[in-house]
Amino acid sequence: MGQTLRDILDAAAHGVFPPPDGRTTVVPQPSPRDAGVMSFTAHSVVFTDEDPEWVYATLRGLDCDPLAATMNPRFLAALLERTGRTTECVDAVLVGAPLPGEPALPLKEIADPGHPRIAYARERRDDVRAWTAAGGVLVTGRGVAGRLEVSVEVDEDARHAGLGRELVTAARQLAGEPLWAQVAPGNARSVRAFQAAGYRPVGAEALLRPR
Repeated sequence: MGQTLRDILDAAAHGVFPPPDGRTTVVPQPSPRDAGVMSFTAHSVVFTDEDPEWVYATLRGLDCDPLAATMNPRFLAALLERTGRTTECVDAVLVGAPLPGEPALPLKEIADPGHPRIAYARERRDDVRAWTAAGGVLVTGRGVAGRLEVSVEVDEDARHAGLGRELVTAARQLAGEPLWAQVAPGNARSVRAFQAAGYRPVGAEALLRPR
């Protein structure tokens, strides 16, 4: 049996990455929901149930740097058209190892399906759990290939005081396993919060969602 996306992600979470050989690996989708592209340093992984030969032929037809081909808008547009899916943006992907101890931040677990951050997570993840703190919310769930993913939201009047960093640090203490985050690169404040909390950037990702 060949390598799966989960194998690749588990290795990356522990600092072992695909070889930086300029190539692209195509693996099956881990679920009907999850398809997309993940770009590591000089190596890309396309996870789709489409014909791998179509993927390779489409990449060869692009007049661009092969190292950037899988994230080229023309390739992503072709993949979206072929699969009938949609996407939002290319995210930076970070991962944090679990931390021992209990969160210093007072948290209360909730089950509020009406909260926008929780509703957003439930469209994209399984086994969603959420906690609130004064001024913010922390959400975890099983996303791509069953990896544990985190997202946070800080109220407008609670920003610029380090709460985002405290929330994503607390998430590492709640996790018990590597914890993944997808952050829009333009959201520099969020990127800084995750990095300050010890999350390491490992690559970029474009997820293709069913319409």
